[in-house]
Amino acid sequence: MSAQTSTGKGKISAYFKGVKAEMRKVIWPSRKELINYTGVVIFISVIVGLVVWVLDLGIHRILSLIIK
Repeated sequence: MSAQTSTGKGKISAYFKGVKAEMRKVIWPSRKELINYTGVVIFISVIVGLVVWVLDLGIHRILSLIIK
């Protein structure tokens, strides 16, 4: 039973060592880039939301004409 536990700990340790190594390879954005990317995401989300809202209104009106 203890052999399985130590093997499990070894796997967990190796996993976190791999995570740490991969995190060192990441190129993190600067503060300015992060603000720009966040602005772009918010802008596109608003545009997509408006498109969905307009389509929903259109479909609702078409269906209300058909149902009456």
